[in-house]
Amino acid sequence: MNFWYSALCLLFLHFSVNAFEEFTRERLARLREEVREMFQHSYEGYLRHAYPLDELRPLTCDGIDTWGSYSLTLIDALDTLAVMGNNSEFRRVAELIVTSHSDMDLNINVSVFETNIRVVGGLLSAHLMLDRGGAPLPPGWPCNGPLLALAVDVADRILPAFDTPTGMPYGTVNLRYGVPPGETPITCTAGVGTFIVEFGTLSRLTGDSLYERVALRALYALWERQSTLGLFGNHINVLTGKWTALDAGIGAGVDSYYEYLVKGSQLLQRPELAAMFEEGRRAVDKHVRRDDWHMWVSMSRGQVTIPVFQSLEAFWPGLLSLVGDDSAAMGTLHNYFQVWKQFGFTPEFYNIPHGEPSDGREGYPLRPELVESLVYLYRSTRNPTLLRMGEHLLHSIQHSARTRCGYATVKNVRTHALDNRMESFFLAETTKYLYLLFDPDNFLHNPGSSAVEVDTPRGPCVLHAGGYVFNTEAHPMDPAALACCSGPRLDDILQEITDDPRHRRFKLFGGRPVRPRPPPVTTAVCRRPTLQELIAELASPRRLSDAARADSEQRCLRHLEIMRDPAAERSYERLRCDRPPFEDRLLVLNEVFTS
Repeated sequence: MNFWYSALCLLFLHFSVNAFEEFTRERLARLREEVREMFQHSYEGYLRHAYPLDELRPLTCDGIDTWGSYSLTLIDALDTLAVMGNNSEFRRVAELIVTSHSDMDLNINVSVFETNIRVVGGLLSAHLMLDRGGAPLPPGWPCNGPLLALAVDVADRILPAFDTPTGMPYGTVNLRYGVPPGETPITCTAGVGTFIVEFGTLSRLTGDSLYERVALRALYALWERQSTLGLFGNHINVLTGKWTALDAGIGAGVDSYYEYLVKGSQLLQRPELAAMFEEGRRAVDKHVRRDDWHMWVSMSRGQVTIPVFQSLEAFWPGLLSLVGDDSAAMGTLHNYFQVWKQFGFTPEFYNIPHGEPSDGREGYPLRPELVESLVYLYRSTRNPTLLRMGEHLLHSIQHSARTRCGYATVKNVRTHALDNRMESFFLAETTKYLYLLFDPDNFLHNPGSSAVEVDTPRGPCVLHAGGYVFNTEAHPMDPAALACCSGPRLDDILQEITDDPRHRRFKLFGGRPVRPRPPPVTTAVCRRPTLQELIAELASPRRLSDAARADSEQRCLRHLEIMRDPAAERSYERLRCDRPPFEDRLLVLNEVFTS
């Protein structure tokens, strides 16, 4: 017995050590350079054969306009150049975009969702990386600059889509004339709830709260229309607020709604969004999750309606890692990777009971979601198995999708036949996440151990201190830049510190000693109430006194009232306040979670 136990231990130790020794820094560097060459091959193919059209057609080596006729791939790929350290090309393309797109006054109909995540997100991320890319910094950067101005112009042109009774946006808008006549009011859930990262960044950088208020209103409108099970359907009428597709899940049409609750809360420090995600996730775990799969179910009854895995769902393990649940994330990731190994790729729809792709949805358009989850989980766990998975993904794409001028969509994962399209997200997301997986020292992985100080009109700012939040198109936003442009000025902070007598004992503030404060009174430890209990208590007659509510109304936390008031001053100052009392935050939660 002892012999076999010792043998098993040695065998486990052997494979564990080998697993860690496999991925030396030299091997990681080789994989990283292989990804760089993959990006460069497809990027140069786009420039040579497709620019200034939106996308490359990699089989015929020509171009096509798809999402808007604004050189989409160039904008979407710009920050990837900075991430990979190609500073000279980053500077050239940033200047090219500014000079060739003074504004977006184009008579074209575009997807509100895609324009936001790819164009607004890409411009904002590139703007925040100007210094990393070695580009000249405009006066007032990061709170000012031509790329930021262009992002504002695009956002202003899609804002008319939000002019609905519910605050939820139409799916299509004309960049010159607004919502097209006769436009359908039916929009998918993700098309309503995927704006807070980009619009919140715009508001914090420019000081104009309009964008953040608009995005929050759309999020809250969805939240108010969840089913009694806490689930959300797939499509909704933005004029009436009635659901038109009642299947609930975490895949296509819903996915980034959940994603932006987490990322919006982290980027903008909005705890109510994190609470909304936790509530939503509990409903997903109870009704949508089956073992480590996630099905589509009826939003009102919870029974399975479509037993499929969609490749877009592969973002979910990474999202779970972001909220600290690596164990659940690894279980789900294992299932998804087994599908990849079965076919060499993940099909758009995979029929779970039959173990095969769904007819008509057998393709793989070079999606990034699976490698995105690998990046987040590896950063959290350092499990080398995740690197092996990433290497497998990389070599599958190299083997089957490469063409003489780029990389092509896999039309059928069974046969590996190719289709004549290379979506811009291949350069914006797939190659970027693969590169980051094999580049553990990249500045985007900064855990907070380094930062850069820049002088701005608001005073010195600390940037690139880590904590980057990626939008759903893998465009990273620097939360330090948002704080730089919208937070309190350094002089204000120093003044507040020097006015506090507790700090006078320090030489910096005069060196005058003060009596030490008495020790805090020990109080009983209480159980943290659930969100439902807080809401129920707030809804009861005992929630807040009239005097407390009147005092609260004089402060700056009434987000919904400000947002619903069309005459509200367009200034970010209206959304900030100094350390609100806890009871005031609860009042806001009541406004958010009850109609």
